[in-house]
Amino acid sequence: MDRIRYYMDEHVAKAVIRGLRQRGVDVMTVVDADMLGAKDQEHLNFAFRECRVIFTQDDDFLQLAAKGHPHAGIVYSPQHTSVREIIQGLMLIYQVLEPKEMANHCEFL
Repeated sequence: MDRIRYYMDEHVAKAVIRGLRQRGVDVMTVVDADMLGAKDQEHLNFAFRECRVIFTQDDDFLQLAAKGHPHAGIVYSPQHTSVREIIQGLMLIYQVLEPKEMANHCEFL
């Protein structure tokens, strides 16, 4: 089974990134990609080219998806969601879905 690879939006807690990496998940950050300060559409395009599912707490990405902007997948969580809940949700998606199932699909934590 192909595994989902994540691309983390700018404001994701370092504890989430660390927690996923400790569990063997391929995670790329905005800093890793040298995309700090890029516009949301640029992040979506980058993640699409890299076949990475974006994790974000910014609903602007959902608006782009609703307008038909192609993407490799978006996982959205509200701002108040705990680090533990985010990691659990992202791990569940990682364990049960394949990248092709996430293409142009949004999941909500």
